[in-house]
Amino acid sequence: MAKQKNVLPGFNLSLGYALLYLSLIVLIPLSAAFIKTTELSLADFWTTVTAPRVMASYRLTFGASLIAALINAVFGLLIAWVLTRYTFPGRRIIDALVDLPFALPTAVAGIALTAVYAGNGWIGSHLEPLGIKVAFTPLGVMVALTFIGLPFVVRTVQPVLEDLSADTEEAAASLGATRWQTFTRIIFPGIWPALLTGFALAFARAIGEYGSVIFIAGNMPMVSEITPLIIITKLEQYDYAGATAVAVVMLVISFLLLFAINGLQWWSNRYLGSQR
Repeated sequence: MAKQKNVLPGFNLSLGYALLYLSLIVLIPLSAAFIKTTELSLADFWTTVTAPRVMASYRLTFGASLIAALINAVFGLLIAWVLTRYTFPGRRIIDALVDLPFALPTAVAGIALTAVYAGNGWIGSHLEPLGIKVAFTPLGVMVALTFIGLPFVVRTVQPVLEDLSADTEEAAASLGATRWQTFTRIIFPGIWPALLTGFALAFARAIGEYGSVIFIAGNMPMVSEITPLIIITKLEQYDYAGATAVAVVMLVISFLLLFAINGLQWWSNRYLGSQR
């Protein structure tokens, strides 16, 4: 039997190119951040990364990113379900609008959201009389992060829903299962890994978001100032070591959180596989 030829070069050469590209794009820049941080002593590093203003930005950045990712996990699943399981006028337009945050420049998104949710905006003018202020508050940060993270959940879950056969749901219904039982025992186990992946992508995207947030946040220290803005401020003040110190902390925390999410995904895949 003739040996099948691969389109790409051999394993060693392909691996070498992959590692070289990964090093140039990811590993070397990240290593430079760690190396630059070594200019600070341990005491100076700790003082920089635990300053009250920086700690407040951590809480806002990671807290708003987590809440936004959770919101997107719920409503992203709902949107993916509607686009996959129903046919209605304007479906293709809505499907295209899901990708709008991908194509829209982040600064444009920030300006648009600010105009809509400001006190004199289309939505903000109706919310402020109710005591709900969105623009220039932490709530505005969460709105912006939700906007930019939604496509990650929808586009991750949608192909999985399309591959799920409706015959299984019909069989469950014919056996007397309720809609909730069908969803929790038939549908959800099949889409859970994809949903968790979409959540992780939305969360990671939100942590590093800058352009769409600075316009709607108000950037008030200790209130609505995100960590990427702290880094930019330190760079503008030529405090490069301080900027990289804060960046390293964000990098480590983000890596640990994503590692935990990936571990949960691996465990869920293994657990669900053993149940089948």
